[in-house]
Amino acid sequence: MKHMHLFLVGFLLLASMQLSACSRQPEAAAEAQAPVQVEHLMGTQPTRVTLTEDAAKRIDIQTDFVQIETVSGVQQTVIPYASILYDTEGHTWVYESPDPLTYLRTPVQVKSISGDDVVIAPGLPAGTALVTVGAEELFGSETEFEEE
Repeated sequence: MKHMHLFLVGFLLLASMQLSACSRQPEAAAEAQAPVQVEHLMGTQPTRVTLTEDAAKRIDIQTDFVQIETVSGVQQTVIPYASILYDTEGHTWVYESPDPLTYLRTPVQVKSISGDDVVIAPGLPAGTALVTVGAEELFGSETEFEEE
């Protein structure tokens, strides 16, 4: 009977060692593989959000471009309405995409809205890529991971 108890203790000890080898990765390794990185830039610079390729696919990021168009006889900066993001204080923002998988939250001043077109105050150059699908998820990622 005594040998049976020693056998059982040895078996449980061996089983617990094997289970500990199956534990999760350390937090540092898990953070290195985070699908989103948020960087609050200094001064008047916008916030930068960088996604992994998989994260961008999951939220189906899509972009369109800033254009200069004649509106009521005047050259105006025009962006798609789908690119406009409103924060809780009513400020208007867009996410520029200067590089693949990199998005900069940038303030814009809306002058007028006509259907799917928004005339904004000058500032964004023609051809700038703006997020039209997935901006809400970028904003949510940005505010979810803010330091407290």
